[in-house]
Amino acid sequence: MNPFEDMRLFCQVMESGSFTAAAEHLGLSKQFVSRRLIQLEERLGVRLLNRSTRRLDVTPLGQSYYESALRLLSEVEQVEQGISGQNTEPRGTIRLSAPLSFAMAHLGSLLPLFLQRYPHVSVEVDLSDRPVDLISEGYDLVLRIGTLEDSTLIARRIASVQRVYCASPDYLARCGTPQTPEDLAEHACLPYGHSRQVQWRFMVKGKPLVLNVSGRMRVNNGELLRDSAIAGLGVTYLPTFIIAEALNDGRLVPLLDAFAPVALALSAVFPQHRQSSRPVQALIEFLRESLTLA
Repeated sequence: MNPFEDMRLFCQVMESGSFTAAAEHLGLSKQFVSRRLIQLEERLGVRLLNRSTRRLDVTPLGQSYYESALRLLSEVEQVEQGISGQNTEPRGTIRLSAPLSFAMAHLGSLLPLFLQRYPHVSVEVDLSDRPVDLISEGYDLVLRIGTLEDSTLIARRIASVQRVYCASPDYLARCGTPQTPEDLAEHACLPYGHSRQVQWRFMVKGKPLVLNVSGRMRVNNGELLRDSAIAGLGVTYLPTFIIAEALNDGRLVPLLDAFAPVALALSAVFPQHRQSSRPVQALIEFLRESLTLA
């Protein structure tokens, strides 16, 4: 095997989490994969993985090698596509991570259309609201809502996401309707996330106002918060793509519209080494063209 094949083997072990899973994915024996990685470590003169009977742990040098190998393999892939004349037609597999609620609302209808348009592209989708590490977890593309913190990644804005403060008519009849953001201190709140203090944002006379809110129920899923608000448990703050139907049929009532904060950005985020990937860029352009948020 050449060095690039050793890189591919190592990357597959990292992404699969074990020699056995990597070997099954590649159609090789576990012994062969293990032997090749031992020889790779001997050639480099460093330990890439700490092995035990229960798990594999990557060393700091192993993590660095993995990230560099991903970039090199991506560049090799792009060169090969260009030489073979395939760069005009996207082909390959995209590993995509997306927020659960957003994906259930939109990607179920859009991804089949994307795959019909690009028959040589495959998509592996992971739905999760947790922050993911694109490099270490091997994702090609992540959809994120809100502020982006990692400056080493590239982000392209796809759409705006408007959020609305709301509660049920029953709750408002029992507890009154808040007229200002400060009134929420006297109300039951249903914040998103597991932190004991969640920040809700407002605009008051053109200036941002941030309030810490907490509640008896904290959930990292928008649908459950929506249903809890409909049941009359309190005030919540959710994207319109989750609550649009409930707002339209009156099960939820919008609140504090005069203090609505600036809409959040839905962004496509990808590592620098994927910016020339034709499948990744094709999916980003498709979403920008096709996505309409409520």
